[in-house]
Amino acid sequence: MKRKDFHYHLPEQLIAQEPMEPRDHSRMMVLDREKQRISHHVFHEIPDFIPEDTMLVVNDTKVFPARLHLTKEETGARIELFLLKQLDSEAKSWRALIRPAKRVRKGTVLAFPNRSAVEITGVLDAGIHIVRFESSNPFELINRYGETPLPPYIKRVAQNPKDRERYQTVFAKNIGAVAAPTAGFHFTPPLLKQLEDRNIPVSRITLTVGLGTFRPVKADDIRDHQMDTESYEISEQTADAINSWRKEGGRILAVGTTSVRTLEGCYRKYGEIRAVRDETDIFIYPPYHFNAVDFMLTNFHLPESTLIMLVSAFAGKDFVFDAYEQAVAKAYRFYSYGDSMLIL
Repeated sequence: MKRKDFHYHLPEQLIAQEPMEPRDHSRMMVLDREKQRISHHVFHEIPDFIPEDTMLVVNDTKVFPARLHLTKEETGARIELFLLKQLDSEAKSWRALIRPAKRVRKGTVLAFPNRSAVEITGVLDAGIHIVRFESSNPFELINRYGETPLPPYIKRVAQNPKDRERYQTVFAKNIGAVAAPTAGFHFTPPLLKQLEDRNIPVSRITLTVGLGTFRPVKADDIRDHQMDTESYEISEQTADAINSWRKEGGRILAVGTTSVRTLEGCYRKYGEIRAVRDETDIFIYPPYHFNAVDFMLTNFHLPESTLIMLVSAFAGKDFVFDAYEQAVAKAYRFYSYGDSMLIL
């Protein structure tokens, strides 16, 4: 299929710049694949739509303040350091995106306001570098001086501590992501309790969302696109719960495309959901046969993105684009801080 097949027109004013308050008052479009029917609701109604014998699987990754504004030690020039991936257990060594990259080289030292330093120890490509913190506690510096890494389509500066709390799910636990699993934004503790009271279990997996989630598809033929690799972890408890649930005829509702990619990536590699720490670069686009996921909750995604391609594979491209046309007409809020879509 061609990249242009996944294009749609989105008025800029529909791109959400602020989170919905309260979380569960965002709008929710419900897509019934069997009846090819679309309906419109509010997110806190979701327990009424989740079929019986359904387990939710959520991504409990936690976003950290990965964007740092430092100064070049020798000149005082301002340099932005965007931490992408932790490379050692002490969090001293990182893969990072540096802007402007032309102002730095291997051996350049960047300074925090308290004069603690970060040295550039390697230069890769496309602005990507390897950096090393001199501090014995890098996360203390990151948490003190870092900025929430809001997506590029949110045209404002992160408002700490507001965005530190809101660009995060209420079940976020495992630190390491530079982008949030945004379909989970809509849940609140009372809503999760309501699901529990209705015997709808919630299991957790972790996929550490990287900057590649925003990387555009540039190839005209989408089969030529290469996904970035992301790390994931499925605990023994979660693997046992999912496998037992499915063995008894239960169904899985994946919360977010990251949960979908984790479960489908694991199944593709191992033929089952397995307790494992691994990586996946699975790219899901039409046609694709889903093995581990029965239903999906997601937000509204960028034109021509890998995410809208995944959703099109799950619900059918024509049905999905009919839904997007309705979403634009009814002024739904799009992207990370936007509204949700439940696909049954």
